[in-house]
Amino acid sequence: MEVRVTTSTDGAARDRFDARPVFVFSTPPTPNGDLHLGHLSGPYLGADVFVRFQRMRGVTAWHVTGSDDYQSYVVECARREGREPAETAANYSAEIAATLRLMDIEPDQYTVTDADPAYRDGLREFFSRLVRSGSVAPREDPALVDAATGAYLYEVEVSGDCPHCGDPTGGNICEECGEPNVCADLAEPRSAQSDAPPRQVNLTRHSLPLHEFRADVAAHHRLGRVPARLKELAARLFARDRLDIPVTHPSTWGVPPLEQGADGQVIWVWPEMAYGFLHGIESLGRRLGRDWRADSPQADWKIVHFFGYDNSFYHAILYPALYRLAHPDWNPDIDYHVNEFLLLEGAKFSTSRRHAIWGKEILGPHSVDAVRFFLSRARSEGRRTNFERGEYDTVLKETLIGAWQRWLNDLGARIAERHGGAAPEPGVWTPEHTAFLRRLGTRLSALTDSLGADGFSLNQAAETLDGIVQDAARFSSLESAVKGIEDWKDQTRTATALELAAAQLLARSAAPVMPRFAARLAGALGAPPPADWPQAVTLVPPGTRIDLARQVFFGAEPDEQPQAPPAPAAAAPLLPWLRGLVRSTLQLADDEPVDHRGLVELGMESL
Repeated sequence: MEVRVTTSTDGAARDRFDARPVFVFSTPPTPNGDLHLGHLSGPYLGADVFVRFQRMRGVTAWHVTGSDDYQSYVVECARREGREPAETAANYSAEIAATLRLMDIEPDQYTVTDADPAYRDGLREFFSRLVRSGSVAPREDPALVDAATGAYLYEVEVSGDCPHCGDPTGGNICEECGEPNVCADLAEPRSAQSDAPPRQVNLTRHSLPLHEFRADVAAHHRLGRVPARLKELAARLFARDRLDIPVTHPSTWGVPPLEQGADGQVIWVWPEMAYGFLHGIESLGRRLGRDWRADSPQADWKIVHFFGYDNSFYHAILYPALYRLAHPDWNPDIDYHVNEFLLLEGAKFSTSRRHAIWGKEILGPHSVDAVRFFLSRARSEGRRTNFERGEYDTVLKETLIGAWQRWLNDLGARIAERHGGAAPEPGVWTPEHTAFLRRLGTRLSALTDSLGADGFSLNQAAETLDGIVQDAARFSSLESAVKGIEDWKDQTRTATALELAAAQLLARSAAPVMPRFAARLAGALGAPPPADWPQAVTLVPPGTRIDLARQVFFGAEPDEQPQAPPAPAAAAPLLPWLRGLVRSTLQLADDEPVDHRGLVELGMESL
């Protein structure tokens, strides 16, 4: 039975989620390459940790994502690799799913849009709802085409300077300021197809007058968790007189709408994604036996989005307007979690430029928790951060191995030596003991907040997990002054019990961030893998067998085969003489093996 030694933490953080299905979306990645650490550190790790924590709190939460097959970047990648877009999308979609598994991220629903037989019809119906609303309609506006080929230019096919912030940008969205462009408004536009300056033409596409939805978006932003960064972006956008957004584009890759006047055009992949989220819920529900339908979203659905800042316009501004048109009776309750860019050696990670550390290069059973911890610590929350391989190696060696593992191994060795390998029963308590226990309670409260729905921050969670270890190591060092002194053995026993409580807290509270480490540490403390979030700091039951001393939590797997030892050195001339001396002294046969055998084993009883 657990010994409860402090008060329960506040459980109010999850009240908004009680008795509701919670759908946590990480932006579907573009299958034009595998996932790199920039991707993994953002939406995917964030959503995974979020769902793990919510489930430990008793919330019914699911992680939903997939592959964004109909992106123009897939066409560009297919052309570069000399194959069809469908083949390219299928190949990289499978690679992406495999990399997520290596990261111990296993979504509950992974939709492959080009392979889902129901997806196209559902998307067309969603788009038809937009058209029937009267707000989405054909509109003639300026567009860009390649001067040499006449090919339509958008997204990956065109670049220039952002008409809003002036920084270099690709077509349709600026990664720096987050504002959309319509390509024809780019300064100094450049085509990816030829060196000639693009030519401007007038083109009819279905378009949305987004400026008409300022009040709807503002009302939506008052409902859920919307970071100030997104509200500021919305304020900038709605300061424009007009904001007409084309929602179809000329292309042969994608889903053509059913409407007249859209020949040779497809539904733009970003409005498509608004439907894709609802389709993912329906697909998940079908497997779970739940009556969730994409064409009839329910009022009790709680949606949580994780995405990079470059997707902010689509998720937090465009999609609420589209949902208002397609489902006017639905008031979606959505929380938004946004990350900035993670840089690699000072420059942006880039799939298309292949400037990246790919997940498969660094992830494995022995490294995954170290990578998850490091990326949690380095995740770009509110600012851009930088990944350097040397810094990762330093954190692994000095923090996880040099501090965490060292403390846990040392604690295990002391318990084996002084308590026969079993958790001791606490004895006399001192003011320092009580203060340390309160400190652990403060750490638990901070972790509950930093992993919770309102204040979610992997930066703070990683810092607090490390803080538990630092606190415990400092406490251990201070208390060691009286170790071995008979008069203070009862106090020393209490200090050891409190260190075990810290280790148990670390195991339970690290589970969302570092699930393998948490399960292994819990096992070494005589407990099953953590399933519930701790409501209090508790002592390990006295008498529990503790197996910490020789555990390898980071670095090589403990069950890995060790490397073969180096080849033995050539025999020294002394060895034949020693063999002869032993054989003659003990009256052994000339061929009796004597190497690696003790004298007693060879029959000597005395000297």
